[in-house]
Parts: sequence; C-alpha cells; structure tokens
Amino acid sequence: MSKDRVLVAMSGGIDSSITALLLKELGYDIVGITLKTWEYSSTCSTGKETGCCSIDSFNDARDLAVQIGFPHYIIDVQKEFNDLIINDFIQEYMHGRTPNPCVNCNTYIKWDYLLKKANQLNCKFIATGHYAQIKSENGRFYVSKGKDEKKDQSYVLWGLSQESLSRTILPLGQYHKSEIKQLAADRGFKSLSEKRESYEICFVPDNEYRDFLKSRNPELEKTVADGNFVDSKGIFLGKHKGFPFYTIGQRKGLDIAVGHPLYVVKIDYLTNSIVLGTIDELKSSNLKLENVNFLKETNLSPEKEYLTKIRYKDVGTKCKIIQENNSLNIHFLEPVSSITSGQSAVIYDGDDVIAGGVIC
Repeated sequence: MSKDRVLVAMSGGIDSSITALLLKELGYDIVGITLKTWEYSSTCSTGKETGCCSIDSFNDARDLAVQIGFPHYIIDVQKEFNDLIINDFIQEYMHGRTPNPCVNCNTYIKWDYLLKKANQLNCKFIATGHYAQIKSENGRFYVSKGKDEKKDQSYVLWGLSQESLSRTILPLGQYHKSEIKQLAADRGFKSLSEKRESYEICFVPDNEYRDFLKSRNPELEKTVADGNFVDSKGIFLGKHKGFPFYTIGQRKGLDIAVGHPLYVVKIDYLTNSIVLGTIDELKSSNLKLENVNFLKETNLSPEKEYLTKIRYKDVGTKCKIIQENNSLNIHFLEPVSSITSGQSAVIYDGDDVIAGGVIC
C-alpha cells in the first residue's frame, strides 16, 4: 500500500525534480504541480526564455512526471501573482523601501495555492525543493536550517503559517547540493544534474529592477529625476536620477566625489531626496520589525540572546529583543550595516527559526 498522497511543487529544475523522485521512491503517491506566475519572455530584454516560468521549464517538469509515472498539472496564477507580488514590489520601491518578493511569493502565492490544490486532489501533504527542515515542538511547527549551510533557505520561509508548515515535507533539508546532483546523475538524469540554476527574481529576468520599474511606468524617470543628494546634515551634494533607483548601502553609480567613499544611508520618497554618508553612518544597532510571524516561539524573552539575519546571505548578528504585540524591537549587540526597510529580518535560536518579519 502506498503512503500518503503528496502534491509536489515542480519548477523543472533539479531540486524540485529530485524532491519528487525521492518521495516516489519512499512510496508516496505523487502528484506534480507547476505554478505559472509570470510570462517570463515578456520582460526579458534578451528574448531568451529561461527560468521557472519558461516553456522549457514547464516541459521539463512534465517530462519528468511522465518518466517517473505520476500526474502533473499546470496552474495559471498570473493575475494573483501580479496583484499580490508585483504590485507590492512596485509600491515598495515607490515608497523608498526595498521589497523581498520571493518571501512574499512563498507566503501568499505558493503555499496558499499548493494547499488549495492539495485539498482538491485529496493530497495530505505538499512538498517543495527548499533546502530547509520542518520540525515540531510543544505543539508548534517551525522551520530549521538545512544541512547544507551554503544552500540553506530557511530565511525565505519565515512567513509560513502553522497550517502550511504542518502539511509540508522538505526532503532536501537532509542533503547537500552536491549529493542531490549525484542522486540525479546516478538515476540517469545527467542533464538535470548539469542544468544551470537561476538566482534572479522571476519577473526581473535581467536582474535589473530599475528597468522593470521603468517598463511598468514609462513616465517614471521624468517624474522622479533631479532629486537631491544630501549629507546627514542636509547639505546639498548633487543631483540623482530618482529615489526608486537607489537602495540602502549602495556605493556604485552615485557619481559623487568628495574624497572618501559615500553610501546611500536613507531614502526619503516624500521629498525625492537621498542621504549619503560614510560606512559608519550606514551602521545601526537597532531595528523595528513589523508584520511578525511567530514560528517556534510566541513569547520571546527580553533576557535571551538570539541571532537575527537581515538579508538572505547574512551570517546573522547576536541581539536582544523586546516584544510589543505583533512587532519586535531588536537591539544588536554590535552594529550592523545596511538595515533596509522592506527587507526581511529572521530571528534564530541556533538553527531554528523563532520568528520573522518586515523591517520598518
């Protein structure tokens, strides 16, 4: 008798494909699903269809399903993706913030639609190819780091609900990437093991968000051009191209020479002004977190030391936390650089994700 039925999110890449293969080998009843979130070629200046929403990726996912022997569905969620993810992406930049669309997509698109489809297809669980682990303790489910620290994706899963976590399987959390590539090769999927991975935002295929903003608003450059660069005292330093085209911590492309390096330390969208400062002015010991989702713990101790990551590749910094309802005041034990409004901050206790939220 087969084990429980599992709906596997499939992008056509090696990670989701091996996820399906491993679960099939373990005896699960597999159903594959691919979410079409974006018409990739519509924004790619090269005209080249690559990435998770290309025709090739859909075909690769379906071909694997046929070879292994399980049904596969493609679900069009482009409207929902545009309404919830892309519009938010644009609005965040237009308010001087730097969004994290991949976190939002996991929270508001992928898991929501996977669970809806799982219910329709009588699937008890859903599975993805993320390098992370899901654990439970004291009646709560939470995300923990994957075995492969270089590939760990626990940071982008902080927004998942308890229901989502309780029904999710992440088989790759126990593997290193090199092991997954070897598994693919050993099982006769050599081309899959050699497939190039994409690290771009799916709807910004050239990895140039400025061009994307301009494509969505042809008048944008004209509207925001000629704002002021100022220092922390408000002294005029020069003109910039428009506040949405800059991010906190940016140094290159400022075209300002004062005899020492300058960085973007603050963006004021109301006045279209950008504050430039030194590396020391870019550092801070405090941040406030809003829209907090609590995973392993719902009450954080003000006496305990935690570790907070303020970006995906951040190694994390020790901190103490004061909890105020659904917001958190984080005090770092040593200053950190480039705290950016709109980005995610994720709190860890060891390998376990305690909570996460959006930086104010």
